[in-house]
Amino acid sequence: MKRIAQKVFDIEIESLQHVAAMIDEQFDRAVTAILHAKGKLLVCGMGKSGHIGRKISATFTSTGTPSFFMHPSEAFHGDLGMISAEDVVIIISYSGETEEVLKVVPFLKWNKNTVIAITGNPDSTLAKNATCHLSIAIKQEACPLELAPTSSTTAALVMGDALAVALMTERNFSPDDFARFHPGGTLGRKLLVRVKDLMRTDALPFIEADASFTQLIIRMSEGKLGMVIVGNSDKVVGVITDGDLRRGLVKHPDIQQLPITAMMNNDPIKVNEEELVYDAELLMLERKITTLLIKNTDDCIVGVYQIFNQV
Repeated sequence: MKRIAQKVFDIEIESLQHVAAMIDEQFDRAVTAILHAKGKLLVCGMGKSGHIGRKISATFTSTGTPSFFMHPSEAFHGDLGMISAEDVVIIISYSGETEEVLKVVPFLKWNKNTVIAITGNPDSTLAKNATCHLSIAIKQEACPLELAPTSSTTAALVMGDALAVALMTERNFSPDDFARFHPGGTLGRKLLVRVKDLMRTDALPFIEADASFTQLIIRMSEGKLGMVIVGNSDKVVGVITDGDLRRGLVKHPDIQQLPITAMMNNDPIKVNEEELVYDAELLMLERKITTLLIKNTDDCIVGVYQIFNQV
């Protein structure tokens, strides 16, 4: 099985190298057409080529080129209305003779759309009727029967990636741009989300330094953060977490007689509300803590951020 897997990799790598060597000025024309299009980028394909097309379209969309996938059969039954004359259409068909795809071509020519064909046959009907043609002709499918699309679909996928990366470069697409399209991802959190966007601000569990042990327990339970803040928003003298409470119980069995200030951490870590969540969480991991006090520009405590709230 290991040898089979390695052979598949070898065949597909060789196929990609073969396709890469054939890239010519047609690729430049395709990039230029997409770059200067006033409309959107549509991607169309049937069967396995359709699956690849969906992924390519998603890659374009997330990297600065608005795109959507159009199923050729649905297009022929009304979805052609989605296409404006300003749109560029990428059509993927290894043979270049897929019936469902070819039915769409007359409308695109009538509508004066720029058509980019990705095929393995430059002499195919699709290639000859396209504005530009990107060849993904391979020497061999990785399928031992030479039937299942394997190397050819990989080549189509990489050609789509090559177009997307070229467009990113031409558009000077930056990490900040990427983060704006991926606010829920790690990079989005790193570059965009600040602790003020996620911190707890309501009913913060403040408690006076001279409060009783019973008041401490009640306030910690009410706050539902597993901690209390000793002091007030203008002046914090410490925090007591449930861990501090447990350690206090171990060291002082008669804890009712122990001042709550004896259990607290009198130097809690505070960060500004404008701090990036990514940086705040790195700090928490380094300090091995789960809670941060959040302050504003006046050094008043305005929130609490806890890392396990985001799990």
